[in-house]
Amino acid sequence: MPARSIWKGFIRLSLVSVPVKAYTASATQSEIHLRQLHRECNSPIKYQKTCPIHGEVSAGDIVSGYEYSKGQYVVIEPEEIDKMRTEADKAVNIDGFVSPDVVDPLYLTGSTYYLLPEGAVGQKPYALLHKGMVDENRFAIAQTVLFRREHVVVLRPVGKVIGMSTLFFENQVKVGDSFADELTQPDVSPEELKLAKTLIGASALEDFDLAKYKDTYNEKLTALIHAKVEGREIVAPPAAEGPKVINLMDALKQSLEEAKRKAPERKAPARKMAGSSRRPASAEKKRKKSS
Repeated sequence: MPARSIWKGFIRLSLVSVPVKAYTASATQSEIHLRQLHRECNSPIKYQKTCPIHGEVSAGDIVSGYEYSKGQYVVIEPEEIDKMRTEADKAVNIDGFVSPDVVDPLYLTGSTYYLLPEGAVGQKPYALLHKGMVDENRFAIAQTVLFRREHVVVLRPVGKVIGMSTLFFENQVKVGDSFADELTQPDVSPEELKLAKTLIGASALEDFDLAKYKDTYNEKLTALIHAKVEGREIVAPPAAEGPKVINLMDALKQSLEEAKRKAPERKAPARKMAGSSRRPASAEKKRKKSS
């Protein structure tokens, strides 16, 4: 667990307040960063902040401002922004609960945090909220302020803890239908559709294991760097054979045969991807029937 949390506040549901602290969910990775160099002499490129009147300035001499008229700025100090914040801004204010399938992954920004109870007083209400969402198979939609910006977030059970993921606002996302004019309406035969559905079924993953997918960029870049430093010649891998243009029906049939050949591999037991704690479908049906 990280040494310190990045945020502290409350989860607020009506009159119930749960003191929590937030930790980033993303793991720190040692990425290789390349420097920009002058091609002629290999000197590092520097980016200096300058004022047209006074020349180069230090970070401490830079403030934020808004241009309210051409060439006219009003300076906004961080302390002035903080004064606008209320106690409500320090809370994750739950608006309500939704079915998990209501949250379209398209709107996830990629930033997720783990919320953990802060102090002994937060343990019981935290546990109640977590178990309630698990048993009812619900996610919470809430609003909060993080890093001086307002966010709409989704809270969901992730294992034994509560995860909080930020969402894009509706006007920040392009909907797929906006590209509809790029599509035509080709004729699809019943046989083609049947083959496509069969191929999808045959390619189904019995269990998704994210751990088998690796980001090999760092490994390849490290090998390249070592080769360059040692003066070895860089050998490109053999070119992959491009896809052959064949009849669609033939492509579907061949793909189906390939999927059937790999079927035993797909059915092999795999470690499930860590994620939301959800009630099994059978249990959910029983709950709805009893209610």
